[in-house]
Amino acid sequence: MTTAATLTDLLAITPTGLYVDGAFREATQGGTLPVYDPATGAVIARVADATESDARAALDAACAAQAAWAATSSRERSDLLRAAYERVVERTEDFAALMTAEMGKPLAESRGEVAYGAEFLRWFAEEAVRIRGDYSPAPAGGSRLLTLRRPVGPTLMITPWNFPLAMGTRKIGPALAAGCTCVIKPASATPLTMLALAQVFDEVGLPAGVLNVIPTSTTRQVVTGLLEDGRLRKLTFTGSTDVGRTLIRQSADSVLRVSMELGGNAPLLVFPDADLDRAVEQSLLAKMRNMGEACTAANRIFVHTSVVEEFAQRLTEKMSALTVGPGAEEGTDVGPLIDATAVSTVQELVDDARDGGARILCGGTPGDGPGHFYPPTVLVDVPENARILREETFGPVAPIVAFDTEDEAISRANDTEYGLMSYVFTQDLSRALRVAEALEYGMVGINAGVVSNPAAPFGGVKQSGLGREGGPEGIAEYLETTYVGMAL
Repeated sequence: MTTAATLTDLLAITPTGLYVDGAFREATQGGTLPVYDPATGAVIARVADATESDARAALDAACAAQAAWAATSSRERSDLLRAAYERVVERTEDFAALMTAEMGKPLAESRGEVAYGAEFLRWFAEEAVRIRGDYSPAPAGGSRLLTLRRPVGPTLMITPWNFPLAMGTRKIGPALAAGCTCVIKPASATPLTMLALAQVFDEVGLPAGVLNVIPTSTTRQVVTGLLEDGRLRKLTFTGSTDVGRTLIRQSADSVLRVSMELGGNAPLLVFPDADLDRAVEQSLLAKMRNMGEACTAANRIFVHTSVVEEFAQRLTEKMSALTVGPGAEEGTDVGPLIDATAVSTVQELVDDARDGGARILCGGTPGDGPGHFYPPTVLVDVPENARILREETFGPVAPIVAFDTEDEAISRANDTEYGLMSYVFTQDLSRALRVAEALEYGMVGINAGVVSNPAAPFGGVKQSGLGREGGPEGIAEYLETTYVGMAL
């Protein structure tokens, strides 16, 4: 796969077939699904549309390859992941252009995602050779206690559209490192990036059947068929909490190992002693990364009454200065949302808050013309019962709410079914630790608006998910422990 000169050239060399058992091929029934550019609404490609029989073929391939892949040395698995990492980095511009074309994010953010997503391949290449068991004498004597770590087995991976590369590598990296084979169902809106990644693995010599990619427009039927197959041993999903609940229920019949990275409703707390310049700068990152289409996006911004007016003014100035436009145009800060439904949903939440008494300091109205654009928006005086404080926004809207005491801020931050990401801005170390321990979230950022790191465990509590991705904890999700009792 060589570097493409233009998007047209890139699309010409990007595979559009299913990747099953080491080969790209058409869907069994020959169907295709369209891929749209959210900046224009135009169809930019058509990819093979997998059926239930295609999904079974992918699982057949994964199951056939499982034993040999599990028996492959950890060094060989590590070297393959490292080679894939290097190839993805070499093709940064191509992967960035693909993501921008099918998802809409600005090129600068897409390049950032390539660096972030590739790092999971490098991190887990290093973790592959560090899988350890244990050996100890029994307390009563007379025997030895051994523990072995084994791959879970064939894994179904369902990835979202908002981070088409990183949400895949965050699952593929630890699975391959652990010795698990994979069937990946990428989001139907953004399949091209995952197919390009499959091409990279094919080029570096990953054995046939270890990785299989099946885009589909009939997700429910395809996934249900796989979950009902007794050969599947694990499901990992990133997406909405509603869909996650359904998948957990479906997985129960086969008692599948599950990992779920679900919805978020991240609070961002600004205390009176915060460095306001930093708080505003980092709040912008926490809110506007990926146009707000991220489960980690700051969804509720709680600011102490003594600084709320100044904070709101400064954030409004920053948000108003952002350039909205097609992600492929250099200089664009805010690209389009994924589709028309996303724009309508954001507008409904803004209208609901405004009808309840919230004031709009900037934005608040969708853009005209082609594409699914929504301007950066700041709301103040947001009523406590506003939907935007309860529901995941997934858009460039920053609702600001004043608070008086630390206890009030913590209570309001925890008043949600979600528990993925939270942010705290304060220069008081004792307060930072105290609040971090009191927040019911899997992750807390202190004076930082972006904390995701392949070397750290990513995941939530409550209805934001099960398990962790990244860090040393990430590979454990793909390993089982076997205890061996040996008499002397």
